[in-house]
Amino acid sequence: MALSRRTFSALAGSAALGFALGGSGDPGAPSAYAARSVPTGPAPAPPSADRRRHTIGYDRHSLLVDGRRLVVWSGEMHPFRLPSPSLWRDVLQKMRAHGYNTVSVHVAWNYHSAAPGHHDFSGVRDLDLFLRTAAETGLYVILRPGPYIGAEVDAGGFPGWLTVTEGTARTADPTYLGHVDEWLTAVNRIARRHQFTDGGGTILLYQIENEYDPHADRPTGRAYMSHLYRKARADGIDVPLFHNDKGANGHWVPGSFDTGGDKGGWLYGFDGYPAPSQTPPDRGRFGTGGPTGGASASPRTPGFAAEFGGGRSDPWGGAAFDGKGYAEARRTRDAAYERRFHLTNLANGLTLHNVYMTVGGTSWGWLPAPAVYTSYDYGAAVDEARNVTSKIAPMHQLGHLLQRVPDFARLDRAADVTAHGLTVYHLTNPDTGAHVYVARNDGTEEVTSTVPTAAGGLEVTVPARDARLLTTGLSLGRRTLRSCTAQPMFRLTAGRQDIALFTGVRGEMARLVLDCPSEPLVNRLDPDGAWVYNQGALHVSVPLGEGGLTRVLVEHGESETPLLLLFADEATAVRLWPYDTPSGTVLVYGPALLREAVLDGSTVRLTGDTIHETGLEVWGPRGIDAVEWNGRPVATRVTAAGSLMTKALLPGVPAVTLPRLGGWRRKAENPESAPGFDDSAWQVADKRTSHSTTPVPEGGPVLFADDYGFHYGDVWYRGHLTDVAGLKSVSLGYSTGTQGLLMAWLDGEPLGVHRMPVPDDGTAGRGTWTDTAVLALSELPQKRRERLRRKLTAPGGHVLSVLVRRMQHDQDGRAQDTHKAARGLTGAAFKGATPKVRWRIQGALAPDPARGPMNNGGLYGEREGWHLPGSADDGWQPVALPHTGRGQGVAWYRSTFRLTVPGGIDASVGLVLDDDPARAYRVQIFLNGWNLGQYINDVGPQHTFVLPNGILNTRGTNTLALAVLSDGSTESGPGEVRLTLLGSAAGGVPVTQVASPGR
Repeated sequence: MALSRRTFSALAGSAALGFALGGSGDPGAPSAYAARSVPTGPAPAPPSADRRRHTIGYDRHSLLVDGRRLVVWSGEMHPFRLPSPSLWRDVLQKMRAHGYNTVSVHVAWNYHSAAPGHHDFSGVRDLDLFLRTAAETGLYVILRPGPYIGAEVDAGGFPGWLTVTEGTARTADPTYLGHVDEWLTAVNRIARRHQFTDGGGTILLYQIENEYDPHADRPTGRAYMSHLYRKARADGIDVPLFHNDKGANGHWVPGSFDTGGDKGGWLYGFDGYPAPSQTPPDRGRFGTGGPTGGASASPRTPGFAAEFGGGRSDPWGGAAFDGKGYAEARRTRDAAYERRFHLTNLANGLTLHNVYMTVGGTSWGWLPAPAVYTSYDYGAAVDEARNVTSKIAPMHQLGHLLQRVPDFARLDRAADVTAHGLTVYHLTNPDTGAHVYVARNDGTEEVTSTVPTAAGGLEVTVPARDARLLTTGLSLGRRTLRSCTAQPMFRLTAGRQDIALFTGVRGEMARLVLDCPSEPLVNRLDPDGAWVYNQGALHVSVPLGEGGLTRVLVEHGESETPLLLLFADEATAVRLWPYDTPSGTVLVYGPALLREAVLDGSTVRLTGDTIHETGLEVWGPRGIDAVEWNGRPVATRVTAAGSLMTKALLPGVPAVTLPRLGGWRRKAENPESAPGFDDSAWQVADKRTSHSTTPVPEGGPVLFADDYGFHYGDVWYRGHLTDVAGLKSVSLGYSTGTQGLLMAWLDGEPLGVHRMPVPDDGTAGRGTWTDTAVLALSELPQKRRERLRRKLTAPGGHVLSVLVRRMQHDQDGRAQDTHKAARGLTGAAFKGATPKVRWRIQGALAPDPARGPMNNGGLYGEREGWHLPGSADDGWQPVALPHTGRGQGVAWYRSTFRLTVPGGIDASVGLVLDDDPARAYRVQIFLNGWNLGQYINDVGPQHTFVLPNGILNTRGTNTLALAVLSDGSTESGPGEVRLTLLGSAAGGVPVTQVASPGR
């Protein structure tokens, strides 16, 4: 919760602020992968591109960075799913502020490579810029450049052109490896400049391949992995390497393949996506052990969850979440889910955590794999519109805990303890003597039970399907925690005092016991706390969340260093922001987000966001006496808590007004269906062989779109026929991704539409769908049938026109070249006649230089630039929406609108499409020329599409174009089309418009 008026007004005092300087130590480990006995101690300072040499080692407990233990708390974020580079800084700052010290990123080969040997890292594909931004934000990077990434992207990240090459992908096939080496050379040329080892950047770990299980026991698999390992090293990648084992099968542990004599630079990682109903698996010290036991498969390296469920993907039709979309994913995989599973991992010795996904994204254009629709929100803690959701609470708490309480970097299993109704894990730190307990409730009812601890029994209440973290004997600076029923979130030193924060569920009573051999002076700074001193212990009780943040100051006694105890419920805890500066740690309470804190003399300059009006409280190093917020001085006073507090509330975000969409113009498309259309410039489809896994029909020709260089979006075919007398039906075999369809016309008359079925639970993962559309002339409406009969008996040639919405390539998860399955027509047969056919094919034109190869398909309007800003539409027909019609084919709708979002306001805007679900049509959405997704009205579940700032001009004019494809079986739209505000904040980051070239 924001710093309330009540709390803001209650805090007063004139106690002098205490200050102390902090610093970082010198690098410790003598070699890149050195592993020596390292005791528990402070974590490394936040990373930066400091141009200094650093070492990255490990032992069985954790990574060792410059001789200090590091627990990795990483979140997955995909730059290619946020095609506005200015916004990368926004989400990275949100991750850092909420406790993440690392960002994990896939690099999608297909996103950067439109043709063999061509690799584009410019514009929205600027990997160098992303890595610089991560370093400037203070985040380590886990880089995952493939060559195969999966990640629910087209072909698992393989470029479209790879589908028509020789060689078997994901094996040691030399042709395939030749292409891989070209890709890795290009990406590694950038990556090696940003490695943390030489201070060029913050790349901490580097992944080769992803979920590569099918050939784990075969020579070709071992040779392939060896090649990728040696290639990385030959290209100058010297940080530790790893692979992500799908489901913890013990594949690719150290020593399982030849690394060319390189030792100590390989980590075993695995992933897991447990269902909410599942009991959290023990993938480490409390598990079954052995090669399939998770971390136990590699007992000499730290436990590494290279991907762990921060949500789940959803297929077309929404079978995964009963058609409710990602809101249901976030509800079922909520904060309690994340806490229960991540605390279980922590108890099992995992100290490298990567939450997939942490930032939801957009699979815009033709980027998505067949298994997913446009949105890749994933039910993540930070949603697709960049809003921080309620799921962030456990991530925020655990992230700051693991960074600022070093005891958690080295925990061993301790004596088993039991508590009625709970599963309890007991661990201890051998250096500090601190004890850690994870109490987990796997039942459907709340449990109150007593957990036996080293400090005596602690009564705790654990809600259904949730977990609690308890500690005893934990150092809080110069004093020691005996026990607490609330979870520690951080301990730090700011000024002359130590500060410790404890969190829990709103309304729960936090009971803390502090070892105090001598009676201290205790100052209850908020009315909600209570305390009593008894026989060498200070007992503090606080009802969490009653007044926001509760402060209890402990002074004197056995230590002259004050200890400030802070107590917060989850909503309050996510408004507490520790931030490390070269001069010491700053702690900020109140705003919705703290982006940066910079010490400038006696002034602390803060930048961040507010949503609601809030107070601002700051603890900082010695000598700080002034505060700026977003470039403006704010009046403050000194409090008894040793903080500076603003005298007035910071304002919230003002209302943002969005315009109604209007001024629509419409133009019908698909001239390719007309018999007189000139297709002489189209490619002749006459190939007889293919490298596709789809067999070429006997006698050919090859009609697969990829074989003619059309890898993304819609593709047109025109078959020139002779000898059609007596024709009764046309059978068109075709192959697509999920929700593909086919439309056909004969001599300009619609023959009909065939579409692939909506996937269900059993077929949602299918990547390639094949069928034959049997289009019988006898089933046409009578008037159309008669017109067509007359045309077919006329002398001369005839034209069969076919439009295939091919959707996307299958991923190659099982390493069976499934990405090479055909897309488009696979064959044609005729009944009642045996015509001769000459085929021509046309898809997308040359890749858009700014938007890349996956932006456009082969619709006529796309080839003519109707989607681009500046395209002339004066001659189009004015229409009002909703607009209904009935007919098979494509029509375009265009409108312009102007936004006037004030400066300093970060407004996230979406586009909503809605209509009667009985109407069968689909829409490609183009904003300022950018293909931001596909809407299927009668399938769903997606109705709202995020329009990212930078592509969306929030202070200027925008062009919206909708390509509507109707199957003719029903009346079709578009229906309601409107803008919606998905979130807003006062603050944000400066946004530069992404290049949007028009006509």
